[in-house]
Amino acid sequence: MFRRFELRVSQFILAIALMLLGVVFILILRSVSLVIAGKDLTSLAILISGLVFYAGVLIIVSMFQSETVLTIALLLPSIIAVAIFVYGFIGWSIRVSLSQWKGLNPDYTWVGLKQYYDLFNNDPRFVIDVRNTVMFTVGFIAGCLILGLGLAILLDQRLKGEAIFRGIFLVPMSISFIATGVIWGWLMNPATGNRITGINLIFQSLGLNSLISLWHSTPMPWGMAFTIIPAVWQLSGYTMALYLGGIRAVSEDLREAARVDGASEFEIYRYIILPILQPVTLSAVIILAHMSLKIFDLIVALGNKAISLDVPGIYMWVTTFDGTNYARGAAIGILMLISVAVLVVPYLVQSMRSETQL
Repeated sequence: MFRRFELRVSQFILAIALMLLGVVFILILRSVSLVIAGKDLTSLAILISGLVFYAGVLIIVSMFQSETVLTIALLLPSIIAVAIFVYGFIGWSIRVSLSQWKGLNPDYTWVGLKQYYDLFNNDPRFVIDVRNTVMFTVGFIAGCLILGLGLAILLDQRLKGEAIFRGIFLVPMSISFIATGVIWGWLMNPATGNRITGINLIFQSLGLNSLISLWHSTPMPWGMAFTIIPAVWQLSGYTMALYLGGIRAVSEDLREAARVDGASEFEIYRYIILPILQPVTLSAVIILAHMSLKIFDLIVALGNKAISLDVPGIYMWVTTFDGTNYARGAAIGILMLISVAVLVVPYLVQSMRSETQL
């Protein structure tokens, strides 16, 4: 692949000039800071200088006239960045979780799996986190799948204004979890008396006082169940889109053949369409579970770090940044990573195998 090299003098000179320019500026900026309008822009300038140097490298690489070489050169920065800022930091977090670092001064004294052992055996708050996460995940996934499938089946009936309804159902997905938490925090305001608002105010106005609830402020563990409502509201539209795409992919000839054989519409969905949608369901479960295991912003917006609504993401934040127990916080983060990997990695492996067989 290196034999197909075509030297173009003008481009080669430009490449060398760019590379030298980038190196010179990097060396200068390492000893002299770049301050503009009172702001230190040295790091940004070094990054731009590195890009200038890399532009020269790409010009030289393009002379090899090989797509393989050019592809490697284009992907190399991304590969290096991912290796450092993703896997490198994961490795550093694992090392910290195996230490006894507590406090602002780093302490990498090796303690093995002590932090993990203490989490499962000597930390009642982490037990609450696991229970809340399991409850939230199961309810969140079940609610999104049931509601999303129901909405997809309704839209599949070719209703007038389908595009409008589809857009309405998808709008919540475009809202951040923080905004959703703020909105639903007002709707599910547990205040009573003169401060009553939201859904409880509607119940009071209709004379349905028996339905007035404390919502997410309900004592453990049921308060966590109410946090599922805004999460399902936000993501059920996304699940609907997945299911609707899968349903529309089913051949109309297959449906018509089933009707000719005497199958009702219910039987068509029950015995033909739903089995075909199993890969869609699996994908939806993986995506939703991945999101639920890392949930943080929605719970914070709703409960403001209340212990009854605590989840590993919040506990990791409080432990690491509020309590400066970096070793314990890193251990919680690694456990969250493992829980997500247990779901995602087998799914990715199976998907890659399926693509290879095709």
